[in-house]
Amino acid sequence: MSQFLERPLEVLPRINAPSDVAALTQEELTLLAEDLREVIISTVSHNGGHLAPSLGVVELTLAMLSVFDPASDKFVWDVGHQAYAYKLLTGRKDAFHTLRTLGGVSGFPRMAESPFDHFGTGHSSTSISAASGLAMARDLLGQKHKVLAVIGDGSMTAGLAYEGLNQAGGDDRDLVVVLNDNKMSISKNVGALSLFLSRKLSNRWIVRAKREFESVARHLPYGQEMVEIVKRGEESFKGFFTPGMLFEAFHFNYLGPIDGHDLPKLTAIFKEVREMSGPVLVHVLTQKGRGYSPAERNPTYYHGVGSFEPETGEIIKLSASKLPSYTDVFGHTLCSLAEKDQRIVAITAAMPEGTGLSRFAQLYPERFVDVGICEQHAVTFAAGLATQGLKPVVAIYSTFLQRSYDQIVHDVCLQNLPVTLCLDRGGLVGEDGATHHGVFDLSYLRHIPNLVLMAPKDEAELQRMLATAMKHEGPVAIRYLRGVGVGSAREGEPAVLPIGEGELLRDGKDAVIVAIGSRVLPALQAAIELEAEEGLSVAVYNARFVKPLPADDLIALAGRFKTMLTVEESALQGGFGSSVLECLADAGSLSGLKVKRLGIPDHFVEHGPQKILREMLGIAKGGIKAATLELARS
Repeated sequence: MSQFLERPLEVLPRINAPSDVAALTQEELTLLAEDLREVIISTVSHNGGHLAPSLGVVELTLAMLSVFDPASDKFVWDVGHQAYAYKLLTGRKDAFHTLRTLGGVSGFPRMAESPFDHFGTGHSSTSISAASGLAMARDLLGQKHKVLAVIGDGSMTAGLAYEGLNQAGGDDRDLVVVLNDNKMSISKNVGALSLFLSRKLSNRWIVRAKREFESVARHLPYGQEMVEIVKRGEESFKGFFTPGMLFEAFHFNYLGPIDGHDLPKLTAIFKEVREMSGPVLVHVLTQKGRGYSPAERNPTYYHGVGSFEPETGEIIKLSASKLPSYTDVFGHTLCSLAEKDQRIVAITAAMPEGTGLSRFAQLYPERFVDVGICEQHAVTFAAGLATQGLKPVVAIYSTFLQRSYDQIVHDVCLQNLPVTLCLDRGGLVGEDGATHHGVFDLSYLRHIPNLVLMAPKDEAELQRMLATAMKHEGPVAIRYLRGVGVGSAREGEPAVLPIGEGELLRDGKDAVIVAIGSRVLPALQAAIELEAEEGLSVAVYNARFVKPLPADDLIALAGRFKTMLTVEESALQGGFGSSVLECLADAGSLSGLKVKRLGIPDHFVEHGPQKILREMLGIAKGGIKAATLELARS
């Protein structure tokens, strides 16, 4: 149970298995909902996490577990950060206080964590496809359980969801899709589809429209028959105007919209659904942040939040640093560049706040586009803009940009279009864990022809790289880390960098460290301390560019030193260190040179604080010192 509770819990301590929920009375379910919110709020206030999404689905979770049993039925949560109540009710209440801490409960569903997590989810819009696979496997194996896909928080804006719907409807398998419609993704939902799903019809509007329809129809051939068909029920008439018509087109039996906080009604609906066969979609309307007024007022802010005071919602400042984050510096710099260059257009995928583009959206609304959770579309949309002489900047977290790989290759780089990809959260992100670490971008981008790939050592260099990208007539990718830097950001127009040129930050004679991005400054600190503590003279080279590499400088360094250490906060396989080795091997410069690479090894990294994860992986200052010393003395 949570260690942070403000009051004793009434019902949750009695829930030892998810099947216990079905035995509760309506009054006990209401009390259990209060218990769940108390634990979620108190735990997230200490550990941080996805507060508003999970608060919004408490009643929905209880209603589903009142009817379906995850010991036999299969649940697939989408995007996964809505599943805190589900975790508490499926055997993890005693460990929930470890949420998102090193070695603790994951912030997302994870098959290795619990037998009740039937599919791991950290990115959006995968649930219907995965659940369709579970449903087909059930049928092939001759089993009879139910399969549920719980999708929401903006996930229905992504094309993958409709690919899943298309197959599931065509297969006509027994499958339940629960659409949690809270009008939000991370920020406010966008696009025509969002408007359609959230459409509300007043009774007065329905009545007036019905009368007008009947009046016109009676004067048409066979009009009376049409009226009789419509009169078979008001719900049938409403179906002409509600989201049901969309899902019925996919051959789903549509139920809704239903109040997602009305437990008795929800439970009754799910009991009906349990007896139905074929594909069924239950459309549930919920309020993001339900039950906690600060999150209700500002669900975007409390979507994913750090530590806060639960009584007031006030954020606890864990660090005395007043430095702006890399995200803030990116947003501010892009606004400054856009003021002078009318061709710059900013694009994001449902994350204007998270990517630092909120100010850009306010200053230049006609040049800002939030496409929703549609990373593939964002990149190809940007390519279309670029064909007409504009300078689109696509800001997406590194982990999510993976979803648009084909579009980067074919739509941007193959056509050599001036699209700038800004990869926020490049590297280890911390408590969100393996699904969110941005550690694969250097590997999946550096081999694409025409693409310039950069990583700044600090905020000032990020500013210069943005200016460089705006001047370059071809595709560019810039990856930068989550969090603050060293306070090097500068006012005024940043200078353009020569493409493919690095910088020697510190010379030496015993060894050289070649670093990229966030690992440059720790490498420099390590070199300084090695000289003071061990008398070792270590040079430090900031490569700046992963592609094109500063090949001439690297070859020259290989000729001067007998030992070289490469350091990156990205996957070692196919990453920056690999590119350096390839460069030196092709130039015949590896003879007599000892090279060691530091980076992310070939396994997924768990959740935990960034600082601790870097130390564990040996890419913090201490690990760099130890590796350099070992290499130089071997």
